Amino acid sequence: MVEWLTGTLLAVIGLAGGFAVGSAFVALLIVLDLIPRLVQLTKAYLRSGVFESAILGGALYWCCADQFGWILGWPDGFLLIPAVFHGVFVGMFAAALTEVLNVLPILSKKLRLKPYLFSLLMAMVLGKVAGSLIDWLWFQL
Repeated sequence: MVEWLTGTLLAVIGLAGGFAVGSAFVALLIVLDLIPRLVQLTKAYLRSGVFESAILGGALYWCCADQFGWILGWPDGFLLIPAVFHGVFVGMFAAALTEVLNVLPILSKKLRLKPYLFSLLMAMVLGKVAGSLIDWLWFQL
């Protein structure tokens, strides 16, 4: 009886946590207007459903892969394919967050860096890339 009650309680807590995280993710996508902005930038207005389905399918697949311990049996070279898509998604998400919050224009105006805005942006991008490469190639091995 106690095991059944414990299992039920864990299931309820897990579902509640999943609903909370999923709701926050969807709310963030809606607040940032990530999908409409992506559709606008790519001029693929008729394919907006594809973008939405891709994000939903990716989130669902990786949740199941994490939950059930699915392992892709791909050779190391093929793992670059999902890594590139993951990087593109994270980059678009970060760019949308930056665009919505107007971080760069406010920062450049307050610090009087308007003439150096492109250099500031490139420094941020190159710093992120360098940090990611150092993490992947140095610390993760």
